[in-house]
Amino acid sequence: MADPTVVKAESLAFAPIATAAAAIRSGAVSPTELTEAALARITAVDPVLHSFVLVAADLARAQAARAEEELAAGVDRGPLHGIPVGLKDLYATKGIRTTAHSRVLIDWVPDEDASVVVRLREAGAVLVGKHGMAEFAFGGPASDGVFPAPRNPWNLDHEPGGSSSGSGAAVAAGLCFGALGSDTGGSIRKPAAHCGIVGLKPTWGRVSRHGVVPLAWSLDHAGPLARTVDDAAILLGTIAGPDPLDATASGEPVPDYRAGLEQGVRGLRLGVAWDWVHEMGTIDPDVLAAFEAALGVLEAEGAETVPIPSAALIAGRATNTLIITAEAYAYHEAGLREHPERYGRSVRGRFRGGAFMGAADYLAANRARTVLRSQVREILGGVDAIVSPTCARPPEPLVGLDPDARFREPSFVNPYNLLGIPAISVPCGFSATGLPIGLQIAAGPFEEPLVLRVARAYERATPWHDRHPALG
Repeated sequence: MADPTVVKAESLAFAPIATAAAAIRSGAVSPTELTEAALARITAVDPVLHSFVLVAADLARAQAARAEEELAAGVDRGPLHGIPVGLKDLYATKGIRTTAHSRVLIDWVPDEDASVVVRLREAGAVLVGKHGMAEFAFGGPASDGVFPAPRNPWNLDHEPGGSSSGSGAAVAAGLCFGALGSDTGGSIRKPAAHCGIVGLKPTWGRVSRHGVVPLAWSLDHAGPLARTVDDAAILLGTIAGPDPLDATASGEPVPDYRAGLEQGVRGLRLGVAWDWVHEMGTIDPDVLAAFEAALGVLEAEGAETVPIPSAALIAGRATNTLIITAEAYAYHEAGLREHPERYGRSVRGRFRGGAFMGAADYLAANRARTVLRSQVREILGGVDAIVSPTCARPPEPLVGLDPDARFREPSFVNPYNLLGIPAISVPCGFSATGLPIGLQIAAGPFEEPLVLRVARAYERATPWHDRHPALG
């Protein structure tokens, strides 16, 4: 007969963080049991999913035991206390290899934790491991990577979105309750959309990037991937705030991101840039149908949807791409010159593109960013938030996928990196072939409570967050 405690822990694999936290505090399950169930599920599922490049089983067990002892002694560090989480493998972890999914860093063992890793530890979270990703958050999925490319838990023949690909796949597959990713051109929101989960890119500077391997310093954002909007709010509330080790981390006060989640959308004006949605005719019919249905749900919940200009959002793609390429090349110039063979083909080619950009190109792109910020600020003066699909297409098959061609296509996500404003992806349906589709909501600087509120209103009115892949 199965151990009922083990069965209980396994049954929580897809539970929201608050539910798992309540089960711990009621005595129905312990942090150790929850962690062992997560490790067992990783062992059973991840050999085909490839969402982890390193499983920190010993550390996880030690942290779970510590959480158990603290809770028993009346020390409660909050909703993440005793909860298994994962990290994209570009967050420095003291004494644990951190590779950014590249041969360049294959032997790097940091001597300190990234600031947000410290905050997770102080919140009592249990680190179960490091997630696979696109190399240096820029290439891939690649066939020549140092580790296998993560796969989509809804269909293993498809890509899970990148660059926080392993983080999205692991959360969707129930291998951890949440994960941290990074987002320079959509790399939290794309895997969230493709894996049927929630992904939040905060305002630039809202979360410290100290100890996070950079791609482009002026565009990089750190943020959570989770199964529900409330879970994303819990994770963001844990990692947000100023950091003396990161001069770009904002001192803006950190609100209670969970406080206004249930306020709904009645009376809100939501902007839709229809020319952007239809840009170049690239949007998949299933995605368009899911988006239009999502607008209907938000309207039924009391929001008003209004058309807005598209030009600034369309122009954001090219500007963002130029800045990424220039800043990434500046960081990797020496490595590319001394050991080009250590880089994968795709990411090496993208980085080298920066060698052909001059200071005039980079300065022109930053001047354009200033103009586009002003234009979008004016748009947001007339609406509360902007809604769009997250991705123009559902996840694509890995076989035959050309990541370099896709890199040049229109994007709904990367203009918000350029603008530095918060944007969230929430599940909004499935394609005819059963693959997830995401809805994106963006708002003004430090309006994370608003994007979370709109996302929660949509989530509450729809069933998509309750569906999980059958993998394992």
